[in-house]
Parts: sequence; C-alpha cells; structure tokens
Amino acid sequence: MSKTAKDLVELLEILVAKEGSDLHITVGAKPKIRLRGDLVDIEEYDPLDSSTAQNLCYGIMTELQKKHLEENFDVDFSFGVAKLSRFRANVYIQRGTVAGAFRIIPYIIPPFDKLGIPPVVQRFSTLPKGLVLVTGPTGSGKSTTLASLINKINQERKTHIITIEDPIEFTYSHKQALIDQREVGTDVPSFASALKHILRQDPDIILVGEMRDLETIQAAITTAETGHLVFATLHTNSAPETISRIVDVFPPSQQAQVRTQLSVSLQGVVTQTLLKRKDGEGRVMAMEIMIPNAAIRNLIREDKIPQLYSTMQMGQTETGMKTMNQSLLELYKKGLITYEAAIESSLDKKTMQRELDKIKYSK
Repeated sequence: MSKTAKDLVELLEILVAKEGSDLHITVGAKPKIRLRGDLVDIEEYDPLDSSTAQNLCYGIMTELQKKHLEENFDVDFSFGVAKLSRFRANVYIQRGTVAGAFRIIPYIIPPFDKLGIPPVVQRFSTLPKGLVLVTGPTGSGKSTTLASLINKINQERKTHIITIEDPIEFTYSHKQALIDQREVGTDVPSFASALKHILRQDPDIILVGEMRDLETIQAAITTAETGHLVFATLHTNSAPETISRIVDVFPPSQQAQVRTQLSVSLQGVVTQTLLKRKDGEGRVMAMEIMIPNAAIRNLIREDKIPQLYSTMQMGQTETGMKTMNQSLLELYKKGLITYEAAIESSLDKKTMQRELDKIKYSK
C-alpha cells in the first residue's frame, strides 16, 4: 500500500540508501530518483499533489529562499542533513506549482583514483597560474572534479583559495591552504561582481563555479593573466566548442584580442561525460583533455579551431592529451561501456563507429 510523502529528509534517505544521484519532486508524479542515469519512481509513495510538493520543498527552505522563489520563480541553494549528506537544490515553479530537484553532494570528496581522473589532470593542481576549464553537460561531475583539485591543493600548498559558487556544494576545512567560499545570492550578488574586486582579497587561486556571461568570462581571463590560477566551468561538450563559446560571447571587435589572451593564459580544457557501465554497476567517466602546446596556442590565436582535434591526437603521447573519441575507445576496449553507448556519446559518430568496428571485427 502506497503512502503520502510528508518529509523530504525521508526521501533523501532513500536516495542515499539506493545510491542515486538526484531526487525529483513534481506534482502529478511519484517522487523519483535518478539511478545510474535513469529516473525511477520511489514506488511506496503516492503521486504528489500541489500541497504536498510545496510542503516537501518548503520544509528545508529559509524564509529568504522562499521569498526569492516567489519573486524569481526558481532558487538555488545547498544544505546539509546531519549524518546523511549535503545536497544541492533547485526549487522552481512549473504550471503554477512548486517543484524541486535535489542532488547529493558527498561530505567526503572522492579521491582521484575513484573518480577515474588521470594523472595529467591531477597535475593542474600544481600550476602556478593560468586558466583551467572543466566542461561538460549538467550532471557530468564537473563540480566533483574541481573539488578534488581544490582538495589536493588544500593538502599540499600554502595558498589562499577563493571559490565563487552558486550554490556552495563541497565544503572545505583549512589545511595547508586558507579557503574562503562565497555563495552567489548569499555572500555576493553575482559571479561578475565577486570577481570585480577579488584581487584586493589577495587570492592565489580562484574557482569560478560557472562562467555565464561576458563580464564573468572577461574577468576570469584577465585574472588568469595577472599571475593567478583560475579554475572555471562551462556547459560545453568539447575543447574546440569551449574555445568557440568563449570567443563568441565577445563582440567581433574584441574577438581577436580574446583569442590572443586565451592562447597565452589557457592551461587546460577538460570535457567530461558520465556513461552507464556495461555491467550495470554505476557509471564511468569519459574525459577529453586538451593541454595547449605551441601548436594549439597558435591555432587558437589564428582562429583555426577546427584543426584543434588533429593536433590533440598528435600530442597524445607528448602531453597526455586525448579526444573524447579516444577516451570512449579506451573504455570500450576495457569492456566498461557498450558499443552503442560509445557511439551515442560521441560528437563524431561516423568516425567513432568506424574505429569501433575495427576493434569489433579484429577480435
């Protein structure tokens, strides 16, 4: 017999117990969790009516957050449940009713080897300055990758780290480093405003949760040029697309200058995605890695972005670079993903299929 959901924490406990990643609350549907990439019902509960959905979401919100929701129709925030986990929340209005999406943020930051992050990416934590971009679709683990890098710096370097996040996800205790975390909407009005005077706060390393607009992107690039290490994220699906997205934000009259700035300050672009494992036991990460060498910097400066992939392939042995197709092929060879998953996740499906078939029919 099903029951009415009355306590969001109870649903979050189910999410954690089942090792899901997200909980969804919306009117007319049972509470759902994302399990290994798929949305599934929490079967023991009734479909939610508008009153129940609102009470579930409002039960963990402050009055300020409720006011923000009512004025702006959605609100981002994070919160912790003692002895359970931290969560990132987005509560929003749909068809005049309250809905919410809640994502698990572990208290303990996973180590690099558990995440499948290669040593070449781990070395970004040792850089003295420059711009490092971690990109990919929503839910691809960008925040976790950055948290692992920040955690490594915290353990090894005597530096001042400032993070600007919307909302704050992972929290850190001060170890070798001093870490200040600023939340958009709570500690600062916006990413751009936080970056405006950040150099007066004497940072060595800055994490920008998301480069959303021209002003934020411009400030991040300029800060990286001034001798600081800047980590940031973008919702892009490849290294070439990342470069194009950044440049295209600027008016045509400034784009040549921005390409020159990027060609000097960019230290790495990591694009990642999560795929279902072939054995059904969770998900595995595919990761494209671009580390600018002299040839890549020249291509960026001269606006020859389509040639980046061929240069990345040639630089694989030298620097540890790899394209997304190369990463997918590695996972397929190891038996971690299916033929179909590799093709589905590739941006160049014809080439991907051709390379997979070579492996498939050589066995």
